[in-house]
Amino acid sequence: MTTTIEFQRTLGRSDIQVSPMSLGCWAIGGPWKWLDGAGGWGEVDDNESIRAIHAALDLGINFFDTAATYGTGHSEEVLAKALEGKRDKVVLATKFGFNVNVAEKHVTMRTDDHLQYIRQECEDSLRRLNTDVIDLYQLHVWDYPVNKVPAMLDVLESLVKDGKIRYYGWSTDSAESAKVFAKGEHCVAVQHDLNVILDAPEMLKLCNDLNLASINRSPLARGALSGKYSKDVVFTKNDVRDDDWSKEHFFTPTLSQLEKIRDVLTSDGRTLVQGALAWIWARSEKTIPIPGFRTVAQVEENAKAMELGPLSENQIKEIDSLLER
Repeated sequence: MTTTIEFQRTLGRSDIQVSPMSLGCWAIGGPWKWLDGAGGWGEVDDNESIRAIHAALDLGINFFDTAATYGTGHSEEVLAKALEGKRDKVVLATKFGFNVNVAEKHVTMRTDDHLQYIRQECEDSLRRLNTDVIDLYQLHVWDYPVNKVPAMLDVLESLVKDGKIRYYGWSTDSAESAKVFAKGEHCVAVQHDLNVILDAPEMLKLCNDLNLASINRSPLARGALSGKYSKDVVFTKNDVRDDDWSKEHFFTPTLSQLEKIRDVLTSDGRTLVQGALAWIWARSEKTIPIPGFRTVAQVEENAKAMELGPLSENQIKEIDSLLER
């Protein structure tokens, strides 16, 4: 089964053309521990993950976003297995910056100088991804001190020069911080939260002004925009969505407002998921949502949104009115 994508995205200031949607590979990493809580999305079936990645390729998705932290490298390894013999057909993004203990499946903050670890972290990701070069290498530490960014950029530029990475970006919700990172010659992207409930006008303006790709994590508010969950939902203890921050930041605000905009999102034959993705594309030409997945069915639903395309300008205005913003 294949589909025709009606529009593409350019990865910021690069010459890389990508599908308007990437697949976020956090959920296929399986269980792992982040600080004192869950870091993953519960149990996972690697064979189904691989089938889902193959389905994505068949449906026109050529961009995949993962991280060293996801399953302490397991997500990268599963992605590599799925893409064996297909590396030239895809754009790979991964992230670095945390202390990843593979043996204990535990990720913690670094307490010493990040700069001394970047090269080794890059080599580790290259090995797990079974590739010679990473297309987009992203700092995963959202609150990295801005005064240390110039030295970080020097290291990243050296990795570009050595052919280890092609471009780089930062996963942060601070537009001011991202602006400093964007001074790097090969900086092409910012990864940040964005969904129909949680808008990010300042970051989107920055991406438009500086020609950066806006890579959108939590485009479905960790599943809250799927329509599958009620406010009383309970997740397993090894699912990151069980923590209080996830509930307060995504589930409570989303579930309290979803009914107001359901009819707009599901117009033109879309599901809620497809409408939520369509809103993101309509919000800016720089946006590239990265919905997560664990099954072929989820990938197929996400990919169908590309065929249906962005919401109209009138639909965007109607949603803003309904949400009183």
